[in-house]
Amino acid sequence: MASPTFEDPNRHAPDDGPPAPFHVDVEPERDVVRVSPVGEVDLATVDEVRARIEELKAAGFRRVLLDLRGVTFLDSSGVRLVLEADASARADGWDFALVEGSATVQRVFELAGVRDRLGFAATAS
Repeated sequence: MASPTFEDPNRHAPDDGPPAPFHVDVEPERDVVRVSPVGEVDLATVDEVRARIEELKAAGFRRVLLDLRGVTFLDSSGVRLVLEADASARADGWDFALVEGSATVQRVFELAGVRDRLGFAATAS
């Protein structure tokens, strides 16, 4: 006689696996280029985002939109990147704007006290 099996009520359902690796999508749209990091923007990945923005400026794009909707985590190095890009745009005459991320990501800008001085786009079109 086989012994009965019981489901462990404390057992967690398997997750969907590890998160997708960090990457940065770039989408040129008419006169603006959208830079969309996907995953965590932190000390390990911020240079990749910075490099993409610099490459696009060097290629002649004068309007850059940093879309934060795919960002799952943002640390102080990500905030610094945004502040540096904003300052560069003001100093060098190119346009830089942001598309808001999740409430968690936006909270980082609020805690840093910089939310109101950054150019968040009115729409994410």
